Amino acid sequence: MPDDIRAKLLTNGAAEVETDHVPVVKFFNPTGAATWLITEMMPDEPDILFGLCDLGMRCPELGYASLSELQSVTGRLGLGIERDLNFAARYPLSVYAEAARIAGGITESEDVLAQAAAALGRPSPSHSELPPNGG
Repeated sequence: MPDDIRAKLLTNGAAEVETDHVPVVKFFNPTGAATWLITEMMPDEPDILFGLCDLGMRCPELGYASLSELQSVTGRLGLGIERDLNFAARYPLSVYAEAARIAGGITESEDVLAQAAAALGRPSPSHSELPPNGG
């Protein structure tokens, strides 16, 4: 994990006020459906991550994951869990959780995310805030 991502996760984890952070990093299983959107790393236990987790069973939940366990996974074809280098979160974690509830799994569908944001009374990012490919 790059130092800048680790630093942001640790900063979020050290926040004294409970905050609906924007996910910092996305991990996924390249040969399966497991996905993790991570917002925080616990400063006193940097192996413990917090975020929206779906082990590929279409039952996403907010919870904790172990970084060392994610790093130790060897899936089909000998591939491990990967970091999505193109992931750029546009909403706070609560919107991704609501979108996952609507879709039955973690999604980056702009339509579903906008629907979730509206359901939670959260503003959608303007078109100029979206990545060049439209999300």
